[in-house]
Amino acid sequence: MICCLNPNCPQPNHTTLAEVCPSCGSPLTPRLRGRYCPIKLIGRGGFGRTYLAVDSDRLNNRCVIKQFAPQTQGTKSFLKAVQLFEQEAMRLNDLGEHPQIPTLLAYFEQDQYLYLVQQMIAGHTLFQELTTQGPFSETTLRLLLDALLPVLDFIHSRGVIHRDITPTNIIRRKTDHLPVLIDFGVARQFSETVLYEPGTRIGTDGYAPIEQLRSGQAYPSSDLYSLGATCLHLLTGCKPEELYNPLEGRWMWQDRLQQMGRSLSPGLAEVLNCMTRDLVSERYQSAQDLMHDLKRLPKLAGSVPGWASAPAPDSLFSNLPQRSMGGPGETAGLSLPTTALPQPPATSPVPGPAGSQLPPASGPVSSPPVSQPQPSQPPAVPPSRPPVTHRAPAAGPAWRAVKTLTTHQSWVMTVAFHPQQPLLVSGGLDDTIQVWNWETDQVVHTLSAHDRGVNGIALGTGGQVLVSCGDDAAVKVWNLSHGTLLHTLKGHLRDVTAVAIGAQGLWVASSSKDGTIKLWSLTSGKLVNTLSSSAGMTKTVAFTHHDDRLISGGLDNKVRLWDPHTGTCLKVLAAHTNTVNQVAVSPDDRLIASASKDRTVRLWNGETGELVQTLVGHSQDVNGVAFFPDSQRVLSGSSDGSLRIWHVDGTLQHRLTAHINPVHGLAVHTSGQLLASASADKTVKLWQWVP
Repeated sequence: MICCLNPNCPQPNHTTLAEVCPSCGSPLTPRLRGRYCPIKLIGRGGFGRTYLAVDSDRLNNRCVIKQFAPQTQGTKSFLKAVQLFEQEAMRLNDLGEHPQIPTLLAYFEQDQYLYLVQQMIAGHTLFQELTTQGPFSETTLRLLLDALLPVLDFIHSRGVIHRDITPTNIIRRKTDHLPVLIDFGVARQFSETVLYEPGTRIGTDGYAPIEQLRSGQAYPSSDLYSLGATCLHLLTGCKPEELYNPLEGRWMWQDRLQQMGRSLSPGLAEVLNCMTRDLVSERYQSAQDLMHDLKRLPKLAGSVPGWASAPAPDSLFSNLPQRSMGGPGETAGLSLPTTALPQPPATSPVPGPAGSQLPPASGPVSSPPVSQPQPSQPPAVPPSRPPVTHRAPAAGPAWRAVKTLTTHQSWVMTVAFHPQQPLLVSGGLDDTIQVWNWETDQVVHTLSAHDRGVNGIALGTGGQVLVSCGDDAAVKVWNLSHGTLLHTLKGHLRDVTAVAIGAQGLWVASSSKDGTIKLWSLTSGKLVNTLSSSAGMTKTVAFTHHDDRLISGGLDNKVRLWDPHTGTCLKVLAAHTNTVNQVAVSPDDRLIASASKDRTVRLWNGETGELVQTLVGHSQDVNGVAFFPDSQRVLSGSSDGSLRIWHVDGTLQHRLTAHINPVHGLAVHTSGQLLASASADKTVKLWQWVP
């Protein structure tokens, strides 16, 4: 059974296996991107449709496809809708690590439509539950708040406001009865500037607070207001607009309860009133504050949660069958032309933890001048031109964005320079790895062995071996000169987030959402050891340059130092207040850098583990970090779209802006004169120091 993807088809659901739709005559697409088979239309709106699908690459696991297909184009509302659709994908990619938020599986364009593929949550919405079972009891409502507030606390701690919490955007998951928060289409970062257009309304009437409807402004307390209005609807069975008296300026929900012959404990009533006050300053300011007050209320009577144990009504998906999921040594470099580049600008010694200075690797030197931001937009590339654009250098010494690679079809997550040849390697959520000669502007190889998005790449010290990892839970080892696959390393249970190659060319390390780090033999492809801790999901891994230690970071906000020979955790470095996205080790092994969702980069003494510096300046998550060859400077990239170059003493030297979306991957050339950045705007940019 194939569902018709024509957004204008009057009857897209049918049982035919024909090549064209019997309703509209459009050609049927059996599989999007060769893997996602649409089988049922389950929702529609002004800007597209939502389909139930199965993923042929994951044992026909069910998923949800959102299709962006607006009726009108070229208007402000159309451009805003495009922005919101891509924004939803970005939010799911950032927040999907939480078990009560759907995971983003893919985001791509096909046949002139945009598609977002996400994890399917089997269950039913709270609105459906209200319709079939009637208004919630006080116990049911308390348990709902206890289960949902930690989710709001999680997204707010990541700097995101949902802005559309309603009973239809909360699904009770069938497997564990936990509420899952969906539809991040209008969510935004705290720091994003609100460009309000007259007539624009963000959120759903009755549930959205007044500041959001009037000006688009939203705060954590705005989400708590929407959750409070949702609770009032679930408690009374009446929509919020029916429970508010605009003439008197007050809520009438308690009057409605009295008419129903019901009452509510004074403590919970006061909590709901505080959630739904008109003035932002009079509401709860955080989910933590609200959870604190709920804990002070009398304990719930009974031991079995009524809302969790009640039989779930049939969902949209109940008629579908349930399914379950159960190096080679380095050789000479490639025979490509090389370019002699000048030495990097000199810098000064590395500061020690107590104001002392560690001796520099190559003597004391001076810092380059601080540059001013160079804002620009990625140039459009006509189809007839090569997939690289050039920017003429401006006068004056500065870092310039000189080339842009545009061959990726989705977010670019990782990038690395070849250590000897003019090659740049990038990987993205379009499931491909691109090998680009940045001198000739030619794509040398396109490697497509990963079944799902590529998250990380690493090159051996000789540049002959490439290792990649992806959302298909696999690690792959390649011969870069021929573009051939040598090994596929399987053992992780979930997405592999990062890979690293030891300096001696003997080991590969991989980190995963399954919470483990695995060590593999590069020559045989066999698993050597598995390192586990209480960190939860691990997001990043790096070797020191003598392979005597392994550095990791992840969801528990900590950096860990391991002995790779014994698998022993040597130190735990704690200072970050949010997820550690990436770690890097200075070439002289004296410093460790960690980039975090707390919007900072922290520098640690590589020997003692003491915190040396905290680099503050990015306005959003810091996703990537890399050292320059002199070990005196650090490059960082952020979801705010910028790159920053810091001296290790904490001084900001340069701020580079050219990406219009988050920066996910960074690389510094061995000369120190070239930088590369990979972004969710689907581009890789090459930066050059112009004296």
